[in-house]
Amino acid sequence: MNTDDLIATLAKDTAIRRPAPLALALPLAAGVGLSVLFVVAVLGVRPNLGELAANGLFWLKCAFVGALALIGFNGARIASIPAARFHTLPWLLTLPALLMAGGVIATLADADTAGRAAQFWGRTWRTCPFLIALLSLPIFVATLYRMRRFAPTHLRLAGAIAGFTSGALAALLYCLHCPELAPTFVAVWYTLGILIPTAIGALAGPRLLAW
Repeated sequence: MNTDDLIATLAKDTAIRRPAPLALALPLAAGVGLSVLFVVAVLGVRPNLGELAANGLFWLKCAFVGALALIGFNGARIASIPAARFHTLPWLLTLPALLMAGGVIATLADADTAGRAAQFWGRTWRTCPFLIALLSLPIFVATLYRMRRFAPTHLRLAGAIAGFTSGALAALLYCLHCPELAPTFVAVWYTLGILIPTAIGALAGPRLLAW
């Protein structure tokens, strides 16, 4: 039996199910733990985190990337099985996008030109996406390692989803350090930080997830 025949047989096997949440969550937890250590020991947690937590925009930021992480995690579970089908999963991404779009519109409406520029660039746009990408690396490795054991067949897409999931989780952890609250900043630079590991995953997936 050649590889194509094997994949077809697996795809028709009704016993195939997506991995249980814990099967993927436990390895991810190890990667998240390493990223948390990096935030605490290297980047540092914001000393005024309690003050930031009293601001609704802080929770909007956390809700946005947290929702992306949950969607990515579910996508990773689906992509881990042979002949995965995603159905409505891509449409779920519109929910956090609409949430953040509402925040962007609301905050930009009351700002002048200078204020809008400040909301877009913030103070850390040069480093934000790359720190998120860096934080995603331990989570990315753990995700790929576990997904490979479940024999995915859409390797490029599975790699992209692994990168997206790790990037979104890293962005959530980065909230502990980041001083930026403007929805425009988050929508642009946090998203870019998530897309960097997504692109890396798409490129590396066929090589690293092959079985």
